[in-house]
Amino acid sequence: MLASTVVTMQDNSAHGEDNFLSKDFGNGEFLDVVLDGVTGHGGEQASTELAEALNGKEPTDTEEIAQTLTEMNADFYGVGAGRFLLTTVSAVLGRGEKLQIITAGDSPVFLINKEGHQRLSGHAGGFLHVGVARAVGASEQLGETHRVEITPSAGDRILLATDGITDNMSINELAEVIRDAATPQLAAESIESTIQTRLQKGYVPETLGVRFRYDDRTCIIRFFD
Repeated sequence: MLASTVVTMQDNSAHGEDNFLSKDFGNGEFLDVVLDGVTGHGGEQASTELAEALNGKEPTDTEEIAQTLTEMNADFYGVGAGRFLLTTVSAVLGRGEKLQIITAGDSPVFLINKEGHQRLSGHAGGFLHVGVARAVGASEQLGETHRVEITPSAGDRILLATDGITDNMSINELAEVIRDAATPQLAAESIESTIQTRLQKGYVPETLGVRFRYDDRTCIIRFFD
């Protein structure tokens, strides 16, 4: 796996329902995860318990992550019957020369480089009904997960984000900031500065719906050397 640097950013002051995990396995291998608990549906508990379950594993592939999601989905559904204990999850696993991505729900994962940007998984810009339907805990059987595998190149950058970020900055804006930044930390600081400015003004560009959406915001940014 290529050497990389990573930063995590979180402001959980809106609802307290986001969570994240960034785990270093050594030799450049890692697991990055963001979770967005569903507001009003036990999201904080669900995202916390799922993050803890994933933190207790050292998966070799997304099949092993899917098994953990399936087990936790059964636990959540057994308690909440699809109405309580709901969370999205988006995970990027770096093993060998590959990045393996798995997503349940709508929290997006983007690949950004000098050629442009590409959504690898999830949806940006709003918690869509399909995102709820595929969230962990929403149905007796785990909803359809999206999986993709890529080989990263030097200069590639990965963004995992919850909708508190993607509702208030477009992917074009996020990609430009991340592409131009010298480090993940500087990219995170620029993103936070933009969001704080829009929060204070109470609005966002018309393409994002005009009104600022006050929500928990979490992201993981990783640069490949």
